[in-house]
Amino acid sequence: MDPKSDSALPTQLTRLAKALRGLHKLLIERETQHFGSVATPLEHLALVTSHPQFAWLQKLSGLMVELDEQLDDAESITVAMAGAYRDAVERLIGPQPANDELFRSRYVEFLHESPNVAIAHGEVRKALAELPATLDKLPPVS
Repeated sequence: MDPKSDSALPTQLTRLAKALRGLHKLLIERETQHFGSVATPLEHLALVTSHPQFAWLQKLSGLMVELDEQLDDAESITVAMAGAYRDAVERLIGPQPANDELFRSRYVEFLHESPNVAIAHGEVRKALAELPATLDKLPPVS
């Protein structure tokens, strides 16, 4: 099966969603370590969703929610859509120019200080490589 075919896109995006969940979980764990002790899971949830120290993660959280909602309607996924998700993730974690400098700087910090985050980053990069590039990144036709 052609890895860029329309029929493969839901599977490829599902792999990306899974890899992003693993990365997101590790980023929350690292930020929680920087924050300090948390008494209960409910307190932790409140911190993650509303404390300013965790706000930088909201872009990734929102993107993950959008992706999961799109996967609920897998038949409507197009090559352009898959490319747009690849682009959006790459603008957060690299290599594309950052669309959120706060996210990128904090992300790079965690990437350098945690081998587990680096491994999860690799899993996301592997999932992204399966997806089509957006049209504006394709080489010009001669």
